[in-house]
Amino acid sequence: MSRARVARRIAAGAAYGGGGIGLLGVAAVGVLLAEAHIAKRTVGGGAAPLPPAADGLYGRAFGTEDPLRLALLGDSTAAGQGVRRTGQTPGALLASGLAAVAERPVLLRNVALSGARSDDLERQVSLLLSQPLGPPDVCVIMIGANDVTHRMPATESVRLLSAAVRRLRTAGSEVVVGTCPDLGTIEPVYQPLRWLARRASRQLAAAQTIVVVEQGGRTVSLGDLLGPEFAANPREMFGVDSFHPSAEGYATAAMAVLPTVCAVLGAWPEADRLEPARRENMLPVAKAAAEAAREAGTEVTGARAPWALLKHRRRRRLPVAPEAAETAGAAEAAGEPAPSPEASAN
Repeated sequence: MSRARVARRIAAGAAYGGGGIGLLGVAAVGVLLAEAHIAKRTVGGGAAPLPPAADGLYGRAFGTEDPLRLALLGDSTAAGQGVRRTGQTPGALLASGLAAVAERPVLLRNVALSGARSDDLERQVSLLLSQPLGPPDVCVIMIGANDVTHRMPATESVRLLSAAVRRLRTAGSEVVVGTCPDLGTIEPVYQPLRWLARRASRQLAAAQTIVVVEQGGRTVSLGDLLGPEFAANPREMFGVDSFHPSAEGYATAAMAVLPTVCAVLGAWPEADRLEPARRENMLPVAKAAAEAAREAGTEVTGARAPWALLKHRRRRRLPVAPEAAETAGAAEAAGEPAPSPEASAN
């Protein structure tokens, strides 16, 4: 069965309350249990540092009045676990990049939680929408890896994501989702578990794209964490625990997501027209989702139903993100409460 058909079945199952789609035969269970046991002992051999708090105002050179409001939701990838400096987190990198492109200050709020699955999105969305300044202008969600590793049914995972995107879009926020990363790139995981992890990750990523686009959001395929750099240099691009990205890994991911974040706010210099020279196309949404799952960094955005635009935007190198000096105090200066202990702990 093609990945597009599987993704559509998962998305349809989420909409109609269907069960998960079985990926494995009974004969493979013994082998997979042994492989999983080895992977658990190997992955995480180094202790990944807790993500530093990055909430606050970025782009002070453009003033402090009327900042764009950016929010991050999701799991440890969105939180920035694995790096030690504020400026290395994806939130700080995206906020600095958005400020530079839009030439406006950006107020960042990160409610992502390390270890979170899609069933935590309801809490994170409620936390964001309860803020006194109202809904963010744009929300970036990175979720899915823990759903795969904890064997959450794919239909349940995408149903929860769809509900979160719908709430944010109804509140008036633009939404960009970094879809489930390719867990088959994790170096200590051996075959056949690596192949199955890649298959499950890509199927979930494709199904996530379908439901996000149907709710009016956009997706960017994280795939092998955005680029051949990870496959070629896994020891450089992954952190000390061999699972979370390193500072270079997060920078690569942020460079791929930034153009879409800017585009949904009308700040990206390129128009949303197709450029065939970059293999961009208009496809049925399920096929576009499957294509994006195969190629990291691909954006999918809705067109006239049931079609979607498949885009490969040019990336720009991100400016150096500021450190924590611009965080808590800057948030208060912009009229938003300083990050709560819960948000700072992530």
